[in-house]
Amino acid sequence: MGVTLQGVTYEYEVAGSGEPLLLLHGFTGSMETWRSFIPSWSERFQVIVVDLVGHGKTESPKEMTYYNIQNVALQMTTLLDHLHIEKAHILGYSMGGRLAITMACLYPNRVKSLLLENCTAGLEKESDRKERCARDEQLADRIELEGIEAFVNRWENIPLFATQKKLPQDVKEAVRKERLTNNSRGLANSLRGMGTGAQPSWWNQLEGLKMPVLLMNGEHDQKFFQVLTNMKERIPHAKFVKIDGAGHAIHVEQPQKFGTIVEGFLKTIQ
Repeated sequence: MGVTLQGVTYEYEVAGSGEPLLLLHGFTGSMETWRSFIPSWSERFQVIVVDLVGHGKTESPKEMTYYNIQNVALQMTTLLDHLHIEKAHILGYSMGGRLAITMACLYPNRVKSLLLENCTAGLEKESDRKERCARDEQLADRIELEGIEAFVNRWENIPLFATQKKLPQDVKEAVRKERLTNNSRGLANSLRGMGTGAQPSWWNQLEGLKMPVLLMNGEHDQKFFQVLTNMKERIPHAKFVKIDGAGHAIHVEQPQKFGTIVEGFLKTIQ
């Protein structure tokens, strides 16, 4: 289904009934990220999946203002309004997790619970943000220059995804296909507007989060283990779970464990 949210035409799907559960994919992903979980989760929840701006079948506008992560958070609350939803459980992976944190900090009354898979609350130092923005701008320029396939060839071989090399061939092909459905302009602008450097630092706001929070880390993702450990210290009531046999993309590498943990957490706050 399509809907225009704050000037951007979005593609989304809704399945099931019950308390709303909004799923936010990562960079280079789409709503297909969550496809295998929908049959189970939609038995108890109204599951909402969406292609974020610049991804999948959602519009990839030229204007950068539409990609600003705070504006995208507003777009997501507008989607909830469109669906007549006052408050939703929000699950986000990587970039989608950073968007979920942004929503929780800006619109806490719209977030019933926050489930975060290997993501960060931003970079605390201004110098680090500037350095990361410069790197992301270089990568964005390269994506536009070389095209989507050349970028995906490089992206799937970065160290962050090394553990995915051991996955069955059909799973690797499905992940690659999902990445290739994106377009150069959308991904480049997403980096510029929603990259880690472009995102505000929400670290000082974390202690003010009152909703239940679940932090999920894959045992082989050491970078985000440290980040999420630090987030746990800022959110004392948060639950931290480390998943064996997984790296950055737990939902891909250990889908059964991931699904069980998500469902178990949500049951505790029904």
